[in-house]
Amino acid sequence: MLDYGTLREIWWLLLGVLLIGFALTDGYDLGLGAIYRFITRDDIERRMALEAIEPHWEGHQVWFILGGGAVFAAWPTLYATSFSGFYFAMLLVLLALILRPVGFNFRNKVQNPAWRNAWDWALTVSGVVPSLVFGVAFGNLFLGVPFHFSDTLRPVYDGSFFALFHPFALLAGVVSLAMLVMHGASFAAMKIEGVVGDRAHAVARAAALVTLAAFVAAGLWLSVLPGHVITGGADPNGPANPLGKQVAVVAGAWLGNQKAHPLLWLVPALAAAGMLAVALLRQRVAAFVASCLAVAAVILTAGIALFPFLLPSSTDPNQGLTIWDASSSARTLGIMLFAAAVFLPLILAYSTWAFRIMRGQVTRAHVEEQARNGGGY
Repeated sequence: MLDYGTLREIWWLLLGVLLIGFALTDGYDLGLGAIYRFITRDDIERRMALEAIEPHWEGHQVWFILGGGAVFAAWPTLYATSFSGFYFAMLLVLLALILRPVGFNFRNKVQNPAWRNAWDWALTVSGVVPSLVFGVAFGNLFLGVPFHFSDTLRPVYDGSFFALFHPFALLAGVVSLAMLVMHGASFAAMKIEGVVGDRAHAVARAAALVTLAAFVAAGLWLSVLPGHVITGGADPNGPANPLGKQVAVVAGAWLGNQKAHPLLWLVPALAAAGMLAVALLRQRVAAFVASCLAVAAVILTAGIALFPFLLPSSTDPNQGLTIWDASSSARTLGIMLFAAAVFLPLILAYSTWAFRIMRGQVTRAHVEEQARNGGGY
C-alpha cells in the first residue's frame, strides 16, 4: 500500500504526463492553426492544412479535459484558487477553444471568399490565444499569484487580469507560442505535401530558434528571479493544510532543485538539443520527433523548477499551495490512481491507433477531389 506522500508525488507526475500529452497532441493542432493562414496561398492549400489536423483535433482535447479533471479531484484547493485568480484568462482560452470547432464546421458552409477568409482568421486566433495564454499563466506561477486564505480557508484573490501580463510572464508566453508554432509547423512539414509542407518546414526551423532564444532568456531571468523555498512545517504524509508551513523568498530559488540534483540539468539540455535538431534536420519525421522531445522537456523543466509548489502566493508566500498541502484524501488519490491505471493506457492506445490509421501525407489532388464532391474543409 502506497503512503500518502508517495500518492501525492505520483499524482504530480501524472499531472505532468497529462500536460505533456496535451501539448504533444493538441499542441500541434494549436500551432498549425496559428500559422496555417500564413503558410497557404489559396483555398485549396488552406483546406490541405485543415485536413492535416481534422482527424485528430477533437480526440486530442481529451488530454485537456483529463488535466482539468485531475486537478479538480487530486487538488481541489488548487482548482478553486486558480479559477479565482485566472478566471478571465481561462474564459479567454475557453472562448478560443469554442471558436475552433465553430470555425471548422462553418468555414465551408458558404461558397464565398470573404466568409471563408473571416473564418480562417477566426481559426488563427483560436490557435494563437490559447498558446500564448498558457505560457503567460505558467510564467505567473514563478512570479507568485496574489492570493491568500481567509480565516475560514476561503481563497481570496488580490490581483487583477492586467497584472498577469508581467514582462517575465509575457516572455513565458513567447516561449509557449513559439514552441507550439514550432511543433505545429513540424507536424505540417511532415504531413502536407508540396510547397505547403516546404513553407511549414521553414517556419518550424525559424520558430525553433525563436523558442530556443526565449527559453534561454527565461532561464537566465529565472536564475535571478525571487523564488520560493520551504524552510519548515511541510509534511509529505500530513493533512492537507496550506497554512502549516514556512516559506522563504530567495533570489534564484526556482533553480534550487537543479542545483541540488545536477543531473536534472539534462532536462533543459534535452529541450535545447531538440530545438536545435528541429532547426537543423532536413528529415521531417525526425524533426517532428525532435519537436516532441523539446516540447516534453520544456514542460518538464518548468515542473521540476516549481516542485513541490503548485500555486505559489505572492501575497503571503507561507500560504502558497504545494503538492502536499492542497491534495485530496489518500483514499481519493488511491481510487483515482486505479482509474488512471486502467484508462490512461486505453487513451494512449487509441491515440496511437488513430495516428497510425491516418498516416500518410495530405495531397493537393485528394483535397481538390474532395472540393469537387462538396466535402472536406
